[in-house]
Amino acid sequence: MILKQYNAAYELLEKNSHNIPNKIAFEDDVEKISFLELKIKVQNFSFSLLKSGLARNDKIILCMYDTVDFPICFLGSIWAGIIPICVNTMLQKNDLKYMIDDSNAKAVICSNELLKIFSEIKKENNKNFFIYSNFNDGDHKEVKNFFNIKEMFSKKESNHPPAQTNKNSPCFWLYSSGSTGKPKGTIHLHQSLINTAQLYAVNILKIKESDVFYSAAKLFFAYGLGNSLTFPLYAGGTSILVKDRPTPELVANVIKDKSVTLFFGVPTLYAAMLNNNLNVKNFETVRLSVSAGEALPEHLCKKWHDVIGSKVLDGIGSTEMLHIFISNKIDDLHPGSSGKPVPGYTARLIKDNNTEAIPGEIGELEIKGPTSAKEYWNKPTKTNLTFKGEWTRTGDKYIKNNDNVYTYCGRTDDMMKVSGQYVSPFEIEAALQSHPSVLEVAVVGKLNKDNLLKPKAYIVLNTNLKDSKKLEKELTMHVKNILTPFKYPRWYEFVLSLPKTATGKIQRYKLRD
Repeated sequence: MILKQYNAAYELLEKNSHNIPNKIAFEDDVEKISFLELKIKVQNFSFSLLKSGLARNDKIILCMYDTVDFPICFLGSIWAGIIPICVNTMLQKNDLKYMIDDSNAKAVICSNELLKIFSEIKKENNKNFFIYSNFNDGDHKEVKNFFNIKEMFSKKESNHPPAQTNKNSPCFWLYSSGSTGKPKGTIHLHQSLINTAQLYAVNILKIKESDVFYSAAKLFFAYGLGNSLTFPLYAGGTSILVKDRPTPELVANVIKDKSVTLFFGVPTLYAAMLNNNLNVKNFETVRLSVSAGEALPEHLCKKWHDVIGSKVLDGIGSTEMLHIFISNKIDDLHPGSSGKPVPGYTARLIKDNNTEAIPGEIGELEIKGPTSAKEYWNKPTKTNLTFKGEWTRTGDKYIKNNDNVYTYCGRTDDMMKVSGQYVSPFEIEAALQSHPSVLEVAVVGKLNKDNLLKPKAYIVLNTNLKDSKKLEKELTMHVKNILTPFKYPRWYEFVLSLPKTATGKIQRYKLRD
């Protein structure tokens, strides 16, 4: 069967460039772009990429800060049938070189501030790839195969048609975080972008044209790509792009100054903001908040609503599934849980004996839905472990109740068996974090003198530590009053910070090591 032509960039741009051509689609720290201007620049950039020496199905590394240039380059590549690979702007040189080599990328698109590191990779490793950037005139003229994207945006080729792709054609890649080995190139299809908008953003968030979107998670993450690009383009809303790291002060100012209605954060940021004496008036325009990346503890969910007046919907998504597939809903909120499967997705929990868990039993979460990645690039063994027919393994342990509400227990590698029973590190962390002295916490298993696994807590305080022994006893009693008593930490270590990924996920394996 021959599939109908379908290009994700065209689908996201065509309707609103006609219906609301002059409305602002994206606004960054220095410029704005309307829906019609966006489409024209996407077409111009697409045409220029092909004229510069690239061909359809070539892969191109996209390493850019959150500015108006990102959506032009991302969508322009897709329009041309070239496959953009979104990578983290905070990666070290060795990681970037690995991704260029692993993907066989023919080119790199990068922000001017990142040009030096890619120039060094090109020179030191004798790599023959093109570099596209927004560099100033006169910069880097001594290096061959450099192209100025600002000039490419301005080429008058607005009639350039989209590549003849279909819904199942490879569209773009995202690299997994690589917390358990080398990052994996995750191949997504053209249909998946709009599917995330229709299934999650429309049905769960009720997005609309009047919404102003702001995501603390950056565009190169699966979570941020949906929040800041796919969803606002689909709805005809406006997306606020911010280059800098999202501190509590910056986030509050952006929300106030841009009249943000939909805010997307991560649990670490919500905790930091609530500990930062927020001016509630800064958040008056926010109709809804969203949390993902890690499970949001119940007390943070409730406190955000009490202080800000905006509900915060916690959910779980993944790089492999592109966005959130289990979520709380505006009218069906279960603080401390991930909620229920988003309509269009099916979830199941698989126990260690490979049978399906019933309500009340812990199992590994597997998910089925129309946004799953096709495969990992060039990693057949890991592809077969993760993608099991229609089902995708998440590596997360969950438990569900009789109402089909899913509650996070921890990563499969983070789970502990204490006194013969599974113990969720997240459950202990949430209990500890509800203590007024605790800002952040990570719990891992540690062997005691009898070689038995028991919980150990690493804690970041929001107060000065005066008497550690007294606080440890207080925290132990606090946990015992909330949870089954045997789950209390046997050891405490007070630290200034916890190791995290760039997305804000706590790297418990580093604490175990």
